[in-house]
Amino acid sequence: MADALGLVSSIIAVVDLFIKVGVQCSIYCSGVKDAPRDIRQILNEADRTTATLEDLRRLLASPTGAGLSSSQRVCRSVEDARLQLQDLAFKLEGGLRTGQRLRWPLRKEEVTGIISQLQKCRASIALDLQVDQTALLLNVHQEAVLAKLRTAKGAAFDSPSHANSSKCYPGTREDILRQIQTWSTKSDGQCLFWLNGGAGTGKSTISRTVAQSFADNGILGASFFFKHGEADRGNMALFFPTMASQLIQAFPQIAPHVRAAVEADPTIHDRSIKEQCDKLIADPIILASNAPRLPAIVVVADALDECDNDEHVRLVIHLLSQTRHFTSASLKFFVTSRPELAIRLGFADICGQYEDLILHQVPRVAIEHDITLFLEHEIAMIRQDYNKSVSVGRQLPLSWPGIQSFQRLVSMSIPLFIFAATACRFIQDRRIGGPKEQLAKILEHQTGHGPTSNLDATYLPIVNGLVAGLSDVEKGFVSERFKRIVGSIVTLANPLCAPSLARLLGMPRESVEDLLDLLHSVLYIPTDARLPVRLLHLSFRDFLVDPTKASAADRYPLWIDQQKAHHVLAIRCLELLLEEGTLRRNICGLRLPSTLRSEVGQSTLEAALPSEVQYACLYWVFHWKESMSKVEDGGLVDCFLNSHLLHWFEALGLLGRISDRNGVFSSRPSFEMLDGSSSAIGPS
Repeated sequence: MADALGLVSSIIAVVDLFIKVGVQCSIYCSGVKDAPRDIRQILNEADRTTATLEDLRRLLASPTGAGLSSSQRVCRSVEDARLQLQDLAFKLEGGLRTGQRLRWPLRKEEVTGIISQLQKCRASIALDLQVDQTALLLNVHQEAVLAKLRTAKGAAFDSPSHANSSKCYPGTREDILRQIQTWSTKSDGQCLFWLNGGAGTGKSTISRTVAQSFADNGILGASFFFKHGEADRGNMALFFPTMASQLIQAFPQIAPHVRAAVEADPTIHDRSIKEQCDKLIADPIILASNAPRLPAIVVVADALDECDNDEHVRLVIHLLSQTRHFTSASLKFFVTSRPELAIRLGFADICGQYEDLILHQVPRVAIEHDITLFLEHEIAMIRQDYNKSVSVGRQLPLSWPGIQSFQRLVSMSIPLFIFAATACRFIQDRRIGGPKEQLAKILEHQTGHGPTSNLDATYLPIVNGLVAGLSDVEKGFVSERFKRIVGSIVTLANPLCAPSLARLLGMPRESVEDLLDLLHSVLYIPTDARLPVRLLHLSFRDFLVDPTKASAADRYPLWIDQQKAHHVLAIRCLELLLEEGTLRRNICGLRLPSTLRSEVGQSTLEAALPSEVQYACLYWVFHWKESMSKVEDGGLVDCFLNSHLLHWFEALGLLGRISDRNGVFSSRPSFEMLDGSSSAIGPS
């Protein structure tokens, strides 16, 4: 507001100077015979510049004026005009004060110079107005797109959900980062880069590091970090809409075309993956080709293997490779994944059209160097923090943990960076022991050969520590609680906060939080109880649900049967929804049936449908289907549909998910399951 008033004041000052010059010129015009031609030229330019300034003043008074008032270019141009006029008025004033016979004080070349300078100021102001108005128009398009595009929450690399995720430790992964940096700057290189490696080899850490580097260098267009078990980040449904919402901020030129696509088809979120790519990414970039050349931009897509549809993954790899045809922009994609079959086939389909780097082919000496650097830093920090909190007699010596133990820890970590990171979190977790004791537990587990053995060495000390030294009865109790709570966490379709998880499972909150307190080395447990509990790494889930462990209960007492975990969640979802008062007609207390969903406040919605109830509404069908359970007449599903079918539909409508193709009714089996409940649907 202050900027706008200052600019308006400057405009008024310039107009006043023009008036003053006009008055002075009229005096000269009547008293000097050879002045009229010069005066007409000055006054004509004054009229044109005044008209331009009036346009600027009116625009500043409009609703979009606040955006223009901060333009430094406009301010400079107006100030230049003021200085020119001030100098002209001073010279004209001097000629009027001499007391002698009136003479025109300006030489011919001075008049030409003054008019030329005023023309430049006027042209500059007009150009600045055009540029700023265009920018404001693009901002309007951006805001319109962002308001209408549904995006995946938490997908961007710098979203709050990644706040505690690590980046490469300084001095590590240097060759890999250098190769990626070189690829990103090549004007004639491949448009697609595939970084692949097994679980725990550091792919996502590298992704976060390069995404931050691209952002710092101004070339990051968008980032999408897939995440298994998080509804919108576990599939491709919102990949291209989310990418488009970020790209329009890097490519403002495409915003009008993305907006046109969304307004032409408001259901674009429900269209095929290819149609989304064409309408939200490819077509807008091609249509913007008449604009100034678009800058080089890189999009980061991490953990493609965590997408739940192999066909979609393969299709997206093909679509991303086609960006080389977007001749108006250098749009590149950096993709990471495990070498799963569908992904390998997808890249085989575009052989010769991508650059790749395979992490398990990185020389062992390079991996050992990087893990050593990382562990040296982390162990030093653990020792330092521990020594600050204990008496002198209990402090760890500078030589701890000793060369032999440290080298064993390094050897056990290779090639899995996740082993090193998890081990350090476990060693520093004072809830279950001191650093010496925790390190000893890890070193007890010798790794074999291959990723499975490494994962065992990573996680067995943590999970088996929960039952160590307990009687069979006590082990059974701990095992049942672990499988119910942690089994649910690794099976949830979307993460929940601890209080909501407790209410969904029908357990005391303290019981859930007491167990979670022992698992900070493998789970992200925020201090804010309203935030969701998340896996720190998908490999922990892989370890817990590995079907080969089912027959080795003695070695893996906390192994999780995913089918049973799905069944537990399906039953609890339905039981929660059947509780009196959970679902009912007009649950939000809306005064008019015609009230739009967008008019229902978030606080009203959350009060009527708490997080755990929302989850139960959205995902009970998914869990029932995954549990391979059958729908029986008179059973829980039948009872729920008979009692609350319409109430459930109302809740889904309020949540905006009743027509979501990746939601409740995303597959034919979902419909068949409901159809199996004949009494709920109607008589046959």
